[in-house]
Amino acid sequence: MAKALQTEGMPGLGPRKQRVVAVLTALGVVYGDIGTSPLYGLKQAIDASGALTPETVTGIVSLIFWALVLIVGLKYAILILRADNHGEGGIVALLALLDARHAPRGSPRASLLIVGLIGAALLYGDGVITPAISVLSAVEGLKIDAPALAPVVVPVTIAILVGLFLIQRKGTEFVGRIFGPAMLVWFVAIGVLGLKGIVQSPAILAAISPHHAVLYLSHAGPGIAFAVLGAAFLTLTGAEAMYADMGHFGRLPIQLGWFAIVSPALMLNYFGQGGLLLADPMRSKIRSTCSYQDGRITRWLLSQPSPP
Repeated sequence: MAKALQTEGMPGLGPRKQRVVAVLTALGVVYGDIGTSPLYGLKQAIDASGALTPETVTGIVSLIFWALVLIVGLKYAILILRADNHGEGGIVALLALLDARHAPRGSPRASLLIVGLIGAALLYGDGVITPAISVLSAVEGLKIDAPALAPVVVPVTIAILVGLFLIQRKGTEFVGRIFGPAMLVWFVAIGVLGLKGIVQSPAILAAISPHHAVLYLSHAGPGIAFAVLGAAFLTLTGAEAMYADMGHFGRLPIQLGWFAIVSPALMLNYFGQGGLLLADPMRSKIRSTCSYQDGRITRWLLSQPSPP
């Protein structure tokens, strides 16, 4: 199926150009969810921490960075994509490789069928929730520059979601050709904006070291650490599409899309967001007055106008 998508819709193109078009199309289908995670992922993790200190920001950015490296880059892009079933991916293809249906009743391999069914149910649940969160988070940006538009955020979100689901029936190639170029522009934009934030506060690059994530989680307390981990997991939503959509695009275009475009853009943006938080003078004052547990005080201080 991957070869069919790469050849039937691209007549007259050489192998290299076909690969480029396949990568571009994959951007619009595979990486839509995880590509919009910067809209809310770091924000939710910071809110869950209850305090905005340099140590908190650096620790959470480090946590997100290594989660993307290990779970998406290593687990999905390198390891899981090798477990294809005649080019197809997804939880059902994985179960077919295990041949759980023909395993002896009561054996450990037979019980994997139940695990697979639960995984499929979770995938459907994620497919229902994630688009709504992504679109709503994007449209909520209207309230920043135009607070008067707040009442239309939900209706606009519903209209966009209805439109998206209506065009899905036209097929993967059609959707990818529309959203592929748009997502390429999006990734370039968030990468450039992230680079600007890093320039403002290069100290955020210290988050590359994983010990910042470990230190933060060990000192935050079990409750806050669990909440932050749950919020930070939002930055990984959509990674499962890399394996689920492998049958449409093939392994190589998905891997090229991740390592050449998506991963660098996401890394730059998350580091850039962290750099902006470190560079904000108003928020820097909070670190001396709030502990990890002072969530309500932190939110009150952030809502106050900056001093003259």
